[in-house]
Amino acid sequence: MSLDETTEKPHEALSRHLADGMQAVDKLIRERMVSDSAPRIADLTAHLIGAGGKRLRPLMTLAAADLCGYEGPYAVHLAATVEFIHTATLLHDDVVDESEQRRGRPTANLLWDNKSSILVGDYLFARSFQLMVETGRLRVLDILANASATISEGEVLQLTAAKDLRTNEEVYLKIVRGKTAALFSAATQVGGVIADAPEAHEQALFDYGDALGIAFQIVDDLLDYGGNSAATGKNVGDDFRERKLTLPVIKAVAAAAEEERAFWKRTIEKGDQQDGDLEEALRLLAKHGAMEATRQDALAWADKAKTALMVLPDRPVRQMLINLADYVVERVR
Repeated sequence: MSLDETTEKPHEALSRHLADGMQAVDKLIRERMVSDSAPRIADLTAHLIGAGGKRLRPLMTLAAADLCGYEGPYAVHLAATVEFIHTATLLHDDVVDESEQRRGRPTANLLWDNKSSILVGDYLFARSFQLMVETGRLRVLDILANASATISEGEVLQLTAAKDLRTNEEVYLKIVRGKTAALFSAATQVGGVIADAPEAHEQALFDYGDALGIAFQIVDDLLDYGGNSAATGKNVGDDFRERKLTLPVIKAVAAAAEEERAFWKRTIEKGDQQDGDLEEALRLLAKHGAMEATRQDALAWADKAKTALMVLPDRPVRQMLINLADYVVERVR
């Protein structure tokens, strides 16, 4: 039986196991996103937070702290911090990408305006740093500040590398670490730090989050060319139409003959796309085994995530995190 067919998904099992902590996180988030001076802040953040989502990143912080035996109050602060950083990046991303929908709802920049989205995102970053300081741990501040910088670096790198056929897998990995993995790895690592976990355990938690985030993004990029639209919420080929150089295309370009490279240059670099080009792109991906190679990369990163956990205590939450890594790649097995 696949994980999609089970009655409870791994993130749902984590939510149930950590229900008290997540309730405290939600309460703290709602308290700290309010501003008496600027009511629009609460309106805008409530719209985005109210759209739902798995709250995967704060769950990972609570799970890491739980795995390391932490019983104090500050895991909640750090989980809320991680969610504020994530929400701030979503607000900024929707402005940069000129997005009009997120999780099936109009984006904040569409309902309000770009200026409000940027400024409220900045406000949430500031709130996140206030929460970090309240833990009294300089190491926590160091980790989350570095993650925030890495996220920004990844976004800027993506701007410069997008639509450039010279972009290789090394650059792609840097972008993915910025877009996705940096906050995953920081979320798990700070859970170990607040629990005063041994250095080897802290590193294992970082490695787990890093590998899980990379697998997560590779799967998302792979499904754009071979997923079910109803399941993914995206139309097949959206990344192609938006001229994004994701891993399947990078692999196909690396193996391309001169004529094939000219096709990618026209469609991706120049943006001259015509009827039938998506079908030709899919043919070239299949010809060079780019989809299968990308799938194997995703599975390998999920395996790295699971292996990293093996040095950590054998507690119920460890198996839940292992299951989560399997779940992330289940759709491409």
